[in-house]
Amino acid sequence: MPAAAVHIELVFSRPETTRSVTRGAARLMADMGYAPLLEVCLPNGRRADVMALGPRGEIAICEVKSGVEDYRVDRKWHEYAPFCDAFYFAVTPEFPEGILPDEPGLIVADGFGGAVVREAPNQMLAPARRKALTLAFARLGAMRSLRE
Repeated sequence: MPAAAVHIELVFSRPETTRSVTRGAARLMADMGYAPLLEVCLPNGRRADVMALGPRGEIAICEVKSGVEDYRVDRKWHEYAPFCDAFYFAVTPEFPEGILPDEPGLIVADGFGGAVVREAPNQMLAPARRKALTLAFARLGAMRSLRE
């Protein structure tokens, strides 16, 4: 296969990889007792790939990385931490773990599910922020259910 064809194939497969990892991370969160929503806008204007509400009101965010180049060009991940109790990267099984920082949790996922490779450190949200985020999360979920 010519080099140009390989490059084109990689460019076109990235959205599929992102969808697959996102689906697997969301399924894992559901298996862990969380209620996940995809593509949630945060108060700071960032968009969480997966945001999930746990059974005790805890909030987790998963930032999906489709490949090494996606991680290297996207340095906004630290801007998610103020809006969750636990922050994870979600990557494919082929993703080289050593590239990612040690602080966030790590989920390895594909289209069928995932596994937590490294637990996210637990950072407690301030009660007022938790309430605001939980209400916004519930409203978003309810509004999306009307469109289905």
